[in-house]
Amino acid sequence: MAHFGDMANEIYAGGLAGRRPELPMTAEGLAAAAREVMSDEAYSYVAGGASTERTIAANREAFARWRIVPRMLRGVSARDLSTTMLGTPMTAPVLTAPVGVQGLVHPDAELAVTRAAAALGLTSVLSTASSTTLEDVAAAAPGAARWFQLYWPRDLQLAESLVRRAETAGYQAIVLTVDTWSLGWRPRDLALAHLPFLHAKGIANYLSDPVFRARLAAPPEESPQAMQAAARACVEVFGNPALGWSDLSLLRQWTRLPVLIKGICHPEDARIALDHGVDALVVSNHGGRQVDGARAALDCLPGVVAAVDGRAPVLLDSGIRCGADILIALALGAHAVLLGRPWVYGLGLAGQRGVDHVLRVLLGDLDLTLVLAGYASPSELGAYSVVRDVVG
Repeated sequence: MAHFGDMANEIYAGGLAGRRPELPMTAEGLAAAAREVMSDEAYSYVAGGASTERTIAANREAFARWRIVPRMLRGVSARDLSTTMLGTPMTAPVLTAPVGVQGLVHPDAELAVTRAAAALGLTSVLSTASSTTLEDVAAAAPGAARWFQLYWPRDLQLAESLVRRAETAGYQAIVLTVDTWSLGWRPRDLALAHLPFLHAKGIANYLSDPVFRARLAAPPEESPQAMQAAARACVEVFGNPALGWSDLSLLRQWTRLPVLIKGICHPEDARIALDHGVDALVVSNHGGRQVDGARAALDCLPGVVAAVDGRAPVLLDSGIRCGADILIALALGAHAVLLGRPWVYGLGLAGQRGVDHVLRVLLGDLDLTLVLAGYASPSELGAYSVVRDVVG
């Protein structure tokens, strides 16, 4: 049986023929290389965070406070990373996070990502703010596992339309993001006076939606002025600050798909979400892009896991950069993790090939880290697998 960790041997074998990887092997290297090729607007949008970006730093520092305790002689040759989440089979407990406006980064945008993830048997999560319609993304990799992330708009009929479109197109879960009813204070984007949505980027799902189009005075394709008006309408309808827990019952009326809530950090919110029938939770601070000074997502994970008490899966988003990060998150109770910025940099560097490279590197790292730590499967991990660094 082939393992993701075999990628290392493939690279070393290529070295005998004088071949070296064309793309960086680390998250830091990917970010640095992407900075050289991406536009200022694209790089700032992807790399930037809220205000002083302390929350981005906190997400990384949180992982550094934990240490893996390897176990030996445990018979790990027959290892398997696969899992099933809410009825969706996955070759590994890793999903591509919902990242909007991928057209800023590469013209193939979400099509490249869904194809790369599908080829590896991973689940991709499509953002509402995608550069490609949810139907076109679904058609790009028929039969692949994919979930749809919903930014609940102010227009209730539009929200329903987006959800129903996702179910019709074959998406297997709805991921409602609750921490972004408004964009955070993002100095990098502000310094460039650049909000991509006002430039009609990342609004493909709105422009293709019959409910949204019915609200417009003229079809956006009619003229540059009509497109600008549509872009402004998107910004005006984005996010719903009036949304409350009771509104979640509407999702059950609109769809039979499992519903996840993304953006949970407080244990009490986790309990309330489950009381309102949510199927799973995603612990996330939006990659540090919303609240400056917010607690690291990993630090929030144990409290949420305890509050859930096995009643539903808990996933972790924000700060994942390597295989050890994934192992630590799984050991602390996450059932799976969502990966964001690294593969976006891969997309910017080489399109689908770049995304494939980043995902394979991460999975190879996870595979070898897991087996060298003495575990044949992520299901064997637990709090006993890691210790908190007393220095940290």
